[in-house]
Amino acid sequence: MSGNFLEKSNGNVDVKVIESTTFEGDDIVQEACSAFSSNNNDNGSGGNIRCKWTRFMDSFKRIELEELDPNLTDAEKIAIATARSPLKHTLKSRHLHMIAVGGAIGTGLFVGSGKALRTAGPAGILIGWTVTGTMIYSMVMAVGELAVVFPVSGGFTTYATRFIDESFGFAINFNYMLQWLITLPLEIVSASITVNYWGVDAKYRDGFVALFWVFTVIINLFGVKGYGEAEFVFAIIKVVTIIGFIIMAVILICGGGPVGGYIGAKYWHHPGAFVGDTAGQKFKGFCTVFITASFSFGGSEVVGVAGSESENPRKSVPGAAKQVFWRITLFYVLCLLLIGMLVPYNDKRLIGASSVDAAASPFVIAVVNQGIRGLPSVINVVILISVLSVGNSSIYLCSRTLTALAEQGFLPKIVAYIDRDGRPLVAIGIASAFGLIAFVAESSHEGEIFNWLLALSGLSSLFSWSAICICHIRFRKALVAQGRSTDELPFVSTVGIWGSYWGIFICVLMLIAQFYVGLFPAGASPNAKDFFMAYLSFPIVMAFYIFHKIWKKNWKLYIKAEDMDIDTGRREVDRDLLKQEVAAERADLAARPIWYRCWKFWC
Repeated sequence: MSGNFLEKSNGNVDVKVIESTTFEGDDIVQEACSAFSSNNNDNGSGGNIRCKWTRFMDSFKRIELEELDPNLTDAEKIAIATARSPLKHTLKSRHLHMIAVGGAIGTGLFVGSGKALRTAGPAGILIGWTVTGTMIYSMVMAVGELAVVFPVSGGFTTYATRFIDESFGFAINFNYMLQWLITLPLEIVSASITVNYWGVDAKYRDGFVALFWVFTVIINLFGVKGYGEAEFVFAIIKVVTIIGFIIMAVILICGGGPVGGYIGAKYWHHPGAFVGDTAGQKFKGFCTVFITASFSFGGSEVVGVAGSESENPRKSVPGAAKQVFWRITLFYVLCLLLIGMLVPYNDKRLIGASSVDAAASPFVIAVVNQGIRGLPSVINVVILISVLSVGNSSIYLCSRTLTALAEQGFLPKIVAYIDRDGRPLVAIGIASAFGLIAFVAESSHEGEIFNWLLALSGLSSLFSWSAICICHIRFRKALVAQGRSTDELPFVSTVGIWGSYWGIFICVLMLIAQFYVGLFPAGASPNAKDFFMAYLSFPIVMAFYIFHKIWKKNWKLYIKAEDMDIDTGRREVDRDLLKQEVAAERADLAARPIWYRCWKFWC
């Protein structure tokens, strides 16, 4: 583990490079084992087994770090603690790329899109997902730029504390932690329900809950590499499924299916492009799309967390961030355009669609309508894989957020326990333990319990995405205020600072739309229960923010641009050398053919 951090000397704060410090517990044990083998008669398999067992047990020991200078300010301590975190940097480019492409493809697209189609119509879902997609692309570009410069523990979850305000970061990060704490038991129960599609008796649900819980926990106990490999496989399966569906859907629309007959855009004319008879009904239905769309895009920011544990963030993060464009264009917009052509919004099978009901998936309905058999089971397998993928990501993201919060001093130090294999064991244990809530699936009040749990962090993604965009804007302002420029940045957002302004604007519109739908729910009269289920997380975030202000007596509104720390945590600490390398790379790109430049811009 190596990096740079701020060191206070004679009242002045200077950026200093810390010599590479490597924690080589395994190497020490290996040397001891070699010495044992060479000086002991028992140098056969028994000695090797004992040495391997010793290495295995020692891997769980905590990496001890030096205490920070008590004279540092809270902001300086936070920056240093997250920058020197000994998490392993073992994610490869292929992991990040597939996580970026397929990581957020899940039940929101496969099943949730059916509910949105029923309430908004084919034009409504196409416009809603496209608008949301532009915001997601802008946000991922912003987090990609920051993650390349600051590959620190917790990734983007620490940026709000450094670039906006400690209280703002505290509130946003705790809400993000709650989101993934709650998501894990929800997804485990969803996976157990999904299995019922094949006729498995509901009385075995607890057994499947235990099986899926053990499965996700074991994956994360293999560390970041285990998470990366699992997500790599999950993403490939989901991407192949989507590509196969797109090809098949085009053939069906053109009349090449078993039923035959050209379909085209007839469902856009009858029953119609939007749901409702009046403009007001159509608008309310359209507003509901943003809620479902934001849910389906949930987890898009994972590149900003996983990038901090990649082997080479400067090379892998930009490529992974750019893949989001293709995911949005091909796997969301194109898919939903085709779905709107194949399934009318008044199809009764869309009514009452649950998040794990494969029969209510518009993907399944589209092929069943064309007389194709067998595919519902295939789609259900993919839904199950998607659910387990989200559960896997839940433990990973929640544990990293918990670790970053502890390193920032917001949680007890023990939560920041990281072993010699780079696993945040205590944080993984907390996240995994929370997943045991899934066993309330047998309760008769299961639905109500989970609805209220989900309400605790229902808007968490919107808050996180807004915070990322604000952090990007504030970081750029700090560069200008401190006489620096983007010339020293290894990767610059393709949509720039204006993309982040657009991201904030769309997030605010989505919050307003959620407020409107919560206050005036579709098909029901205004009531407190529906409103708080839709908007409970907003007062919770405000409560966290005010609590931190009072707790830390932090009365400033934001950190001034000229006071921001924009150096701690950088991998490349020689700015002049970095500028030369970046300039050389850009000059080399400018000399390439236009097709190559276009390829690099989008890929």
